[in-house]
Amino acid sequence: MLCYVTDICLFYNCWCLFLQVILILTKLYDFNLGSVTESSLWRSADYGTTYEKLNDKVASKTILSYLYVSPTNKKKIMVLSDPEAESSVLISADEGASFLKLRLTFNILSLLFHPVEEDWILAYSHNQKLYSSMDFGRKWQLVPGCLFLLIQSTLDLYSARYVTCRVQSCTEGGRTYPFRGSIDTSSLVVQDSYVFIQVTTAGRASYYVSYQRRPFQKIRLPKYSLPKDMHIVSTDKNQVFAAVQEWNQNDTYNLYTSDTEGIHFTLALENVKTSRGQEGNIVIDLYEVAGISGLLIANRKVQNSVKTYITYSKGHDWRLLQAPSTDLAGNAIHCVLPFCSLHLQLKMPENPFSSGGICSESSAPGIIVAAGNVGTELSYSGTGMFISSDAGNTWRQIFEEEHSIWFLDHGGALLAVAQAAGPIRHFWLSFDEGLQWERHSFSRVPLYVDGILVEPGIESHIMTFFGHFSHRSEWQLIKIDYKSVFTRECTQGDYQTWHLLNQGDPCVMGQKQMFMKRRPGSHCMQRKDYPRVFSAESCICTASDFECDYGYDRRGDGYCSPSFWFYPTAVSGSCSHGRSDFNGTGYRQVVSNNCKQGMKELYTARRQPCPTQPPRGLQLVTSDGRLMALMGNNVTFLVSLEEGDSLKMNIWFDFGDGITVSYSNLSWAEDGIKHVYKTAGLFRVTTLAENSLGFDSATLYLHITCPVERLHLSAPVVALQNTEVNLTALAWPMHSRIVMFFWWIGNSTEPIITLKGSLSHRFSFEGMTTVTVQVSSGNTILQDTRTVAVQGRLQLCPADPHNMQDMEKVIKAALLKVSDVPKQNLLVALFPGIPTIAELFLLPHTDHADPDFLLQISEVLISVLNQNLVEFELKPGVQVTVYITQLTLAPLVDSSSTQHTSALLMLLAVVFVGLAVFSIYKFKRKIPWIHVYAEVNHEKEQEMIGSVSQSERMPKMTPSDFTSQVELLDNELQVRIKGEITRELPNCTSV
Repeated sequence: MLCYVTDICLFYNCWCLFLQVILILTKLYDFNLGSVTESSLWRSADYGTTYEKLNDKVASKTILSYLYVSPTNKKKIMVLSDPEAESSVLISADEGASFLKLRLTFNILSLLFHPVEEDWILAYSHNQKLYSSMDFGRKWQLVPGCLFLLIQSTLDLYSARYVTCRVQSCTEGGRTYPFRGSIDTSSLVVQDSYVFIQVTTAGRASYYVSYQRRPFQKIRLPKYSLPKDMHIVSTDKNQVFAAVQEWNQNDTYNLYTSDTEGIHFTLALENVKTSRGQEGNIVIDLYEVAGISGLLIANRKVQNSVKTYITYSKGHDWRLLQAPSTDLAGNAIHCVLPFCSLHLQLKMPENPFSSGGICSESSAPGIIVAAGNVGTELSYSGTGMFISSDAGNTWRQIFEEEHSIWFLDHGGALLAVAQAAGPIRHFWLSFDEGLQWERHSFSRVPLYVDGILVEPGIESHIMTFFGHFSHRSEWQLIKIDYKSVFTRECTQGDYQTWHLLNQGDPCVMGQKQMFMKRRPGSHCMQRKDYPRVFSAESCICTASDFECDYGYDRRGDGYCSPSFWFYPTAVSGSCSHGRSDFNGTGYRQVVSNNCKQGMKELYTARRQPCPTQPPRGLQLVTSDGRLMALMGNNVTFLVSLEEGDSLKMNIWFDFGDGITVSYSNLSWAEDGIKHVYKTAGLFRVTTLAENSLGFDSATLYLHITCPVERLHLSAPVVALQNTEVNLTALAWPMHSRIVMFFWWIGNSTEPIITLKGSLSHRFSFEGMTTVTVQVSSGNTILQDTRTVAVQGRLQLCPADPHNMQDMEKVIKAALLKVSDVPKQNLLVALFPGIPTIAELFLLPHTDHADPDFLLQISEVLISVLNQNLVEFELKPGVQVTVYITQLTLAPLVDSSSTQHTSALLMLLAVVFVGLAVFSIYKFKRKIPWIHVYAEVNHEKEQEMIGSVSQSERMPKMTPSDFTSQVELLDNELQVRIKGEITRELPNCTSV
């Protein structure tokens, strides 16, 4: 497509085809000047065998910019000059054999031909004015419109008006404004039977549609959709496909499908991949397969991976593509859905003379050829070519590299040309749907292929390669007549029938369709008008032929139910007294689906008379009259209505737990509406009865309870008088808002009632005070009690060092009593404070230097500590219990470096709740130590203070649970105590 000569580029602008005529417009662009300096118009009257340069006939010095052909009369041609050089137009009525050059008083930016009248043309100028011509460009008049043509008149930079008028009377008095207000500039889109506009208010865009030029209606997307961009993908077959970018999307769009009028849209596929075209336009990775109604292929982004999906029902349901079973060499491909599948490149080419990543033809139904890869996601490296002969059900690999594919002979043969960076001289032909390929040469000298023109004539068998031999050569056009590869014309025996299936299901879009296809391997020429569809028989309607209607979502069980934001009667507000209207069922038949009978009557909206009065006196109760129920049990709600026709009333029900249901009339709820609550709590249950004349609602609050199985009261053993303490009650299972706590403190006769299991309290009197708590949930009441010793002053720690030494002896004696550990292997050092902290050392003995001896001692100590056997009575009424708590390595280093032995480190705690941690390691005369915590506990209060029991909170430890020697060696441990064990004990303080 590009031919480089130093800094100059020669490229095609337009290639126009007729029965025998080819017109080519080329332009020479000078990159130094940044403009077109030359143009040439070429004409061939013999399918490209010879070409004539027409510059002398159209004024040799005129620079041409665009070439147009009348859509209703192919013989009429219009060529525009470059407005930067001159403003003129050349017209021809004989396929370019002769031209008439006419000067213009304005510069044409774009042209629009009338779809029926061949001489009617609209021209939009560079200065934003509209001109019309009634004689194919010979005369122009400044009138902004023509017969019923939709135009856009700019008011300012950001807004415009939508205007229609007749060409003869497009003055202000002859204009009509189908949309009353202003619309966004450049937002007018006209496609088939639809007209779309956009209106932005306060930074938020709204979209409107006119179907068959009727009054505009606001497009309704699901309420939770917050679009920031919208593109119309297609409008064929009486349905709109729209790509909507939500507020939280960047490189993906959601695909929506509409009803016939294009007003109500439902979600078809989320997160469809998009890209930017060369002109900055949005390109949606969505491909509609030609020849098969409802067959679409899309690339969807799923968790940062792009995967290819296919649908046979116009977006009703999607699935991944099954990968080929073997590769091109016949080796097995192990690709299992959904972890691995086939992925296709769906981007269409910017060059109109290139085939792109995927192609299909209506003249060859069921055949799809595309570039792609097999794996977990779409990749643009290692791409091969794949073909499906059965409309995407199964696939085969045909090339290992990317090729451009064209359909020849009206879909009877396939042409493949390699997408090579260098020049080529061969192409490939297949007559059996890609099973076998024949190589042919089209040039003696390799050619850089810029494009291929296939079948320019209606009944011709000609293709044209155009490109260049080198980057400095001129354009080369190579014409190929491939008619000789066919031996004869096809007869009835050369065709076979093919049944369209969807994974074995013969009903696709409500029809059993059978097509006529040429038998693979038949080298015969097809007629263009041979019948493709052999037969089509309607199927019995099933649920798969229906999609959820606007405002409904498909649940996990496959049924459609109203969305949380949707009221079923909201779309029928125009229903008035004495008329009839349609009552929706939540389903709508897929557009263009041709099924009959079956479930169609059940799912199709029914016409019913409009109501005569609004609902009044709506009441909601439970079947047993109670406002409380147990979690997991069925709850039956009864709804009644005092006034209003219950058969013409929509009922909407919200159970308060995120689940809603709706009924088309009250008769569906005569036996009650049953629901099971899976969680406990207080729920607001609401019902709404509505018709076009009004609505009424009713509400009740339902307590869903769950029996409490356990209750534990946590309170301090000792408390200071007039000091705030926390009392905590733990109930299991715990459910907020439905559990009530009753607190009795001391001799109080009235409880303190809370909805939370915590209470802050100040004790006013010294002595023993009883705290009792009760928890009530449903029919269950549990109680727990604790006793708190209220003191005016507390002694925080032993004050005398001699007392500390006595305590050390008592703790050591308690350990020796229950463990049989040699006395000479234990050393205890106590610190001040409550809880009391101490270091407990396991000392190696000279007679037992083996580390296994320390291991045996540690196992004995851990066993007795885990069984809560180490305890003693400090004084009458005060019990001390010792537990293991945690590991802290702080070795003591012997001054003698010649002795090597093993030492054991263990941390203990004299507490009610602790974590057992233990370690063994070899040191150079290092002495391990143990932390010991002590807490005063009244002898009448032997239970621990916490949410679980001692055995639950304290893990049972073994030596194997501790850090290995290698891990300890890697840690840089600091010595906490060196030399002899000496402590300075601070003075005790009283509070």
